[in-house]
This record gives sequence, C-alpha cells and structure tokens, in this order.
Amino acid sequence: MRTWLLLILSLSCPPLLAEQALPVRDAWTLSDQFDQPFTLDGQTRVLMIARSMSSARLVNSAVEHTSKGYLEQRGVVFVADIEKLPSLVQAVLVPNMRSATYRILLDRDGQVAERYAGDRDSVQWLEMQGGSVTRERRFSDLPGLRQALAGLVASRAVSDSAAAFGQATHGVTATGKDHSKGKGDNNPAQQ
Repeated sequence: MRTWLLLILSLSCPPLLAEQALPVRDAWTLSDQFDQPFTLDGQTRVLMIARSMSSARLVNSAVEHTSKGYLEQRGVVFVADIEKLPSLVQAVLVPNMRSATYRILLDRDGQVAERYAGDRDSVQWLEMQGGSVTRERRFSDLPGLRQALAGLVASRAVSDSAAAFGQATHGVTATGKDHSKGKGDNNPAQQ
C-alpha cells in the first residue's frame, strides 16, 4: 500500500521535483586564479580547455590584448588543466596568471577536463547550450581561434538584429559569409 501511495504521489507532483533539479546536469565548480569559485551554468556559451602550456599560450595570445571581461561578456569560460604540472611550477605559475585580464579556471585535479575528451596539443572549444555540449572544435592556430572568438560577437549581433526584423541568420555573419563550417571543426554532422 505504501509503495502505491509513493508512486501516485511521485507521478502527480512532478512540478515539485522539477523545481529542485539543478539548472545544469553534471554541473562542476572550479576556482580561478584569484581563488574565486565558478560553477558551470546554463549561461555558458563556450567552454575552452587548454591541457598543455602550448595550448594555454595560444589562448593567452588570442585574448591578451582584449579588454577586461572580454570572455565573460561573450559567455566563454576558459579552463586550464594544470594537473600534470609539478606543485612547485604551479606555485610560481598561478600567481603570474593573476595579471591576465580574463578569468582562468584552474583544474588542479584534471577532473573537469577529463569529462570532455581532448588532446594536449590543441585548444578544445566546446559550444554549450544549457550546460550540454552541442558542438566541438579544436584550434592549434592563432588566427583560427581569434576568428572563432570574433565570430561569437558577430553571431550575437546578427542574431539580435535579425530577431528585430524577424529574419533567420543560420550562421551568416554581418559580412555575409557563412561561418557555420570552419577551420577547426570536429563536428561529424557538418563534415
């Protein structure tokens, strides 16, 4: 009898259960270079992961001359997997990261980076929607990464203006070029 009662209550009260669910499935939290926590949320548009010093330098080169908050304004989160660095190197490197004008989330245990299979030679670019990966790209060249970052601004501006005029953009930027397929794409559906 008790089992039936629980079953009936669980089926008749799904709104109560839904309100308690996390906004992002499998959300994680990492601290940045200032020891401030960040939790993955539904507002994250792109997750960039660097698993080596060379890929971290590539990200730095792409955004070092941008204004403070450049990545955050575009919904981009940058994770540096520093698990394989010796603790002495981490002790020197992390304070140096504080001069960056952008947030660097530090994956000290590699537990976040390992959720998203990737290589150490490139910057992994994961497009997100509601906390789930919708598309993956990898960048090993500076022009490609800069173009992808610039495309976030262009696609948002075009989407906003198209919505105002009731038009669909489908990956076309303000220059009229289709950037939905580009160098660095690893999306089998588009190849």
